[in-house]
Amino acid sequence: MKALIAFASMSGNTEDMAAILKETLEGKGIETEMMELDDTNVEDLSSYDYVLIGSYTWGDGDLPYEAEDFYEEVSSLELNDIKVAVFGSGDYSYPKFCEAVHTFYDMLKTTGASVFPETLKMELAPDTDEDVVCCQEFATSFLTWAAFLEKRAEDHVS
Repeated sequence: MKALIAFASMSGNTEDMAAILKETLEGKGIETEMMELDDTNVEDLSSYDYVLIGSYTWGDGDLPYEAEDFYEEVSSLELNDIKVAVFGSGDYSYPKFCEAVHTFYDMLKTTGASVFPETLKMELAPDTDEDVVCCQEFATSFLTWAAFLEKRAEDHVS
């Protein structure tokens, strides 16, 4: 199984989250690549079993500049059979906390991807042990959910 963690991070907070997710997935035996959104070729998404997309939120609930092209390109794809999860960092001092997470989540639902119903939103950086555990549990829950979907699909075929 292969996973891609694609992210946008200005201050390093979302990148730190991505690194914890990567370490957790690799600990579960998943070959995992991590790259920034603006370096990600959206045509390659279908070559992964799992895709995790992370972004910080810019300004008043906007996608950051470096996520806009990725968002537009992905929104026109059909991502059937790909399991996707969304995560991001934010700052509660802004009116729309982690709105980029919601924006990506809603768009991914329209692509036909199987979108993990939970999202991971974190205030600033994953600095505490509790934050790290939260990221680890998110990755583990995502894999459990994906395995359930795969098993259900196999049962449906047989």
